[in-house]
Amino acid sequence: HVQLVESGGGSVQAGGALRLHCATSGYTKCMAWFRQVTGKEREGVARINYSYNDPYYANAVKGRFTLFPNNGWTTLYLQMDSLKPEDSGTYYCAAARSGCSVAGWTEGKFEYWGQGTQVTVS
Repeated sequence: HVQLVESGGGSVQAGGALRLHCATSGYTKCMAWFRQVTGKEREGVARINYSYNDPYYANAVKGRFTLFPNNGWTTLYLQMDSLKPEDSGTYYCAAARSGCSVAGWTEGKFEYWGQGTQVTVS
């Protein structure tokens, strides 16, 4: 069983930056960040495959967010720049035992989830 622990959320003004951290206790083939606003469905933000180190971003964050692991793949970072109020929400780290294709990284694919970290942009 893999455990994921997120940190790094907080409050920031529009145009500011935050870096989210996801510490993982074990190996998985694909990791991702999702976010959710109360009353809305959880949406994918970015994902990366361990084997290919191939970050892929949702259109809403492309060019502003950067997804990267540390050298040992024990922590996955999400660098969020040029933040907008619509980026606010609870951000969840997720991991899957199988690899992610370009289109195949919806919520149901991921077996492991963190507890979430809150991001507020005003």
